[in-house]
Amino acid sequence: MDRVALRGLKARGNHGVFPREREQGQTFVVDLVLGLDTAPAAASDDLTKTVHYGVVAEEVVDVVKGEPVDLIETLAQRIADQCLKHEAVQEVEVTVHKPDAPITVPFDDVTITITRRRP
Repeated sequence: MDRVALRGLKARGNHGVFPREREQGQTFVVDLVLGLDTAPAAASDDLTKTVHYGVVAEEVVDVVKGEPVDLIETLAQRIADQCLKHEAVQEVEVTVHKPDAPITVPFDDVTITITRRRP
């Protein structure tokens, strides 16, 4: 399986369990690795035989900006579900970064990484 990666997609969302997170929002960063067979697209030089990563990027940003959830686990699942709607995508690895998580000690980042496959 081939891989198309998008790294560092940024969007502001209102996800989290604390009222401040829901009211003020914060920046989330998303990394994606899409698993698909790119050979048909490469052989024909035809965008319709692969995944349009620009469209995927816009859809992921819309998910992050969309309906708030408590957990980044839920956000990651929603992003994976959206990516798998693209026919060419057979699997997806989603990493959601929450660099401004409400933690009381110094830290660089909080992430969750999930992998989902088409049944």
